Amino acid sequence: MSDGPGRVGRRARRVRAESLAAWRSFFRRRTAVFFTFLFPALLVLIFGALIQTQTADGGLFAEPAGFYIPGYVVTVVLFTPLSRIGSEVARHREDNRFEKLATTPLSRAEWLFSHTVVNVLIIGAASLLILVLVVGLTGAPIPLSAALLGLIPFVAFASALFCGVGAVLGRITDSRDGAIAASNGIAFPLLFLSEAFVNAEMFPAWILPIVEHSPVTYFSRGVRAITFDPTMSWKPELAVVIGLAVVAFAIGASAIPRTD
Repeated sequence: MSDGPGRVGRRARRVRAESLAAWRSFFRRRTAVFFTFLFPALLVLIFGALIQTQTADGGLFAEPAGFYIPGYVVTVVLFTPLSRIGSEVARHREDNRFEKLATTPLSRAEWLFSHTVVNVLIIGAASLLILVLVVGLTGAPIPLSAALLGLIPFVAFASALFCGVGAVLGRITDSRDGAIAASNGIAFPLLFLSEAFVNAEMFPAWILPIVEHSPVTYFSRGVRAITFDPTMSWKPELAVVIGLAVVAFAIGASAIPRTD
């Protein structure tokens, strides 16, 4: 029993060391920093301007500016972990790093958790930037209430969900380029076959089952309830996102190879 706290402390030190290494690695890559922070900002600039110029006669961007907040946020929540974790796992496989990792006390779950923590922090910062830009550029009103804190678990668990999926992509693809291509091939359909930017009423009936059960739809509904429509309930959507995140993380951790 006395060894329990010691094991926890050693595990925490291992996770901290791997997290710091992943953090430094991210900021050494200018392209990754650009697409994580500046690309979503450009998205708000472009589509924010379009939304402000549309009339209320209907169309894709006829909703109030606040309606599109989940779409802006989920762009970074979806694309960043899929591409970063997918390419990182593929890079480790190419460089035979998992074979070296197998000789250390760091487990596969600890490795993925370390990189997930870094992604959550980075994505959280990018999401905050997006919210500031949306309010500043489009004038979208965000209700100030305790429910706004619900954005934190939404962003954290959704990021963990797609980190798990990214780990699987990194395992099944044969290169970093392949992992990034696969992540884009999944992210783009998920983004637009969901309620991130589009109301469910605008989809044809035959595709609604896919839209209704998309993880991006659950995320978007919850974030929209917090930031745009307080009459909606966001807690059931958060429960689904958390459940999906736990399953995806477990699958992602088991997908990481012990050796190359």
